[in-house]
Amino acid sequence: MNAHLPPDHPPVKPRKIGVLLLNLGTPDGTDYWSVRRYLKEFLSDPRVIETPKWLWWPILNFGILSFRPQKTGANYAKIWDKRTNESPLRVITRGQAEKLQQAMAADGVAVEYGMRYGNPSTESAIKKLHEQGCDKILLFPLYPQYSATTTATANDQAFRALANIRWQPAVRTVPAYFEDDIYVETLANSIREGVEKLDFEPDLVITSYHGMPKTYLDKGDPYHCQCHKTTRLVREKLGWPKEKIMLTFQSRFGPTEWLRPYTDETLKELPGKGIKKVAILAPAFSADCIETLEEIAIGGEEEFMHAGGERYAYIPCLNDTPDGMAMIESVVRRELSGWL
Repeated sequence: MNAHLPPDHPPVKPRKIGVLLLNLGTPDGTDYWSVRRYLKEFLSDPRVIETPKWLWWPILNFGILSFRPQKTGANYAKIWDKRTNESPLRVITRGQAEKLQQAMAADGVAVEYGMRYGNPSTESAIKKLHEQGCDKILLFPLYPQYSATTTATANDQAFRALANIRWQPAVRTVPAYFEDDIYVETLANSIREGVEKLDFEPDLVITSYHGMPKTYLDKGDPYHCQCHKTTRLVREKLGWPKEKIMLTFQSRFGPTEWLRPYTDETLKELPGKGIKKVAILAPAFSADCIETLEEIAIGGEEEFMHAGGERYAYIPCLNDTPDGMAMIESVVRRELSGWL
């Protein structure tokens, strides 16, 4: 490539295609200051908290960030990967990037991963791709369903990083893939296999999605509808009756009304209705994290059993399993059409 350049011309890197896997984020440790830095970045995002800044700033800095890091850090400590001294989200997302890189290497594709909040930052990941000579980059927010609080803010951060690059690459973004046949089939198979591995037959399977304030739905965010469609499509793929699977929303924060029904309240109510054996999964997450491993797998079981439940099981996310990676690769190859 450099053979025909003038002697004083700077070297020209081979042209490559880049794929950037984007996830929510993670603190670097479970200590107070690591968690505080992470929460401050996360909860300062106007896409996540739409309260006017003049009102939210003192609440966040003088209230929430004074006490919440201790509680959140203790919860992270319950699920922290002590082998790598990292959160499971970072370990799994890195595994997804490494395995996708192996699958795409022969096509001249470079794969990196970045976090919207925390490390490795989105900016550092884009810099790595740019330094490798990537003049085309596919942004892949790892959220099956679209929300302004997830997909949009991940893309926002990538575009902010690109604003600092003089010679920008061409950019594409992966749309929500919740209704893609391969995703629906992969998720349905993971549920079927997860239930078959249990030593009990669940009375009910719960699909628990990360929640959001109801006002976001009222303003036009499509997330609520896409979650309902995800569960419907999976139920139809499984051939299950409507009463076998239900949808709930988790992770409420603050006093405002969020999307209903609430996961925690549902788990407390089910035993009183005669439903004492449940399996639960979190289809809004592509990788297991604190919201799945601590809030649902640990906290959810405690709530359900304390209310009179008998058996409880958490079905993991697709993560970097062979089937999960085959699904991600399929979406990537489709979105790279015309570039590869």
